[in-house]
Amino acid sequence: MAKTPTSRVDKLLSSMGYGSRKEMARLAIAGGITLDAAPLLDVSGRIPVTPDLPERMMVDGDPVDPIPGMVILLNKPLGVTCSHKEVGKLVYDLLPTRWRRRTPAISTIGRLDKQTSGLLLLTDDGDLLHRVISPKRHVKKIYRAKLARPLDGSEGEQFASGRMMLEGEDKPLAPAELEVASETEALLSVTEGRYHQVRRMFAATGNHVEELHRESMGGLSLPDSLAPGQWKLLSEDEIVMIFQ
Repeated sequence: MAKTPTSRVDKLLSSMGYGSRKEMARLAIAGGITLDAAPLLDVSGRIPVTPDLPERMMVDGDPVDPIPGMVILLNKPLGVTCSHKEVGKLVYDLLPTRWRRRTPAISTIGRLDKQTSGLLLLTDDGDLLHRVISPKRHVKKIYRAKLARPLDGSEGEQFASGRMMLEGEDKPLAPAELEVASETEALLSVTEGRYHQVRRMFAATGNHVEELHRESMGGLSLPDSLAPGQWKLLSEDEIVMIFQ
């Protein structure tokens, strides 16, 4: 049975972006931190870091943020970038401000370009991130593409062949599945994550993607109730669904 990790309270809260250790000590003395409904005045002590901590600890009257190892599902809107450093609106700006200061840092699991919307996962769990994006896992991503010109009927066979080459590359694409929704709209299922892959695949057939939206990843689908720019934390059961 795995041993439950422990941490000093000031170190834990600092790593979660609440402030420096000194600031956490001052907050505790002022009664701003409680554990199991009792004031926690000494933040130098160690506590078990368990998933139920947000149910037991309060900081400034609010439940403490999720412990490290969280996974966020975001409905990425158009016009925001999957980057920590680029100029302009970033996906991290859609999360609580202090989460930008968390250690380990929250990162996107793969990327959606600025003009692509839909399901985006973020996590501070580096091992999980690498498992999801690993080519060996074959995690399926489904995109809805709206096209500039009508499909000509040959795209499905080309995408499924396992022989399709993208310009500038020397390795063929893994087979992908095309489902036609209308003459200018299709769902495309891919298991790779090459640069601008879906856009480049349709470009290789002589078409142009005008709108692109990721609807699902593995066994996870974007909830209808989650508006663009909104996010939710995934449960353990939902995290498992990524690999289904």
